Amino acid sequence: MNQIRKIGGREETRRFLESLGFVVGGYVTVISVINGNLIVNVKESRVAIDRELADKIMV
Repeated sequence: MNQIRKIGGREETRRFLESLGFVVGGYVTVISVINGNLIVNVKESRVAIDRELADKIMV
């Protein structure tokens, strides 16, 4: 489990990630990585994101 330190990217990208539950101070756990895409646990939910979005989340 890793704590989110910063969300990068454009404002619309940050808002989208926040709507999925990726907020500064929250915790995220990587469940699996398939072809660069990730399935993560965030706020007791599993979310699939691509590598480009994952690179915007600093832990």
